[in-house]
Amino acid sequence: MSVRDVLLWPDARLSEVCKPVGKVDPQLIEDLFDTMYAAYGRGLAAPQVGVLQRVFVVDVTWKEGVRTPRVFVNPVVQQRSADMRSMEEQCLSIPDLPMRVTRPEGVTLAWEGADGPQTETFEGNLARCIQHELDHLDGRVIFDHQSPEDRAELEALYAG
Repeated sequence: MSVRDVLLWPDARLSEVCKPVGKVDPQLIEDLFDTMYAAYGRGLAAPQVGVLQRVFVVDVTWKEGVRTPRVFVNPVVQQRSADMRSMEEQCLSIPDLPMRVTRPEGVTLAWEGADGPQTETFEGNLARCIQHELDHLDGRVIFDHQSPEDRAELEALYAG
């Protein structure tokens, strides 16, 4: 087990667009899960631990007692649903500052799985978590979903 440090905003690496990865280091995947579970998160992207690769992990049910770990390598959005929903989100890189974020209710994703290319449509909390982690791969954080006025207020609150 190796728990890595989670980068905190405004670390510049959180604003970098990650490059696709050829072969994923299995230790990175293990470390992402170990770090996510230790931080009591539901998802974690490689750039949040300083690895600028298009990789993230999610497990949206583990806090309820059922582990459903998923690994996404080089994910690409195929389609987003037209139905939008605003919900409060939290981010391990911006701790203790929940923010409302509006996202599509569903997303169809293609990615490289352990058994080859995968495509699946996700809905609800899993779709939200996936889109949140995808943002990290594209150098975005939940501040980037706020209006300029709200963002300035939230950044000031975060800065203390």
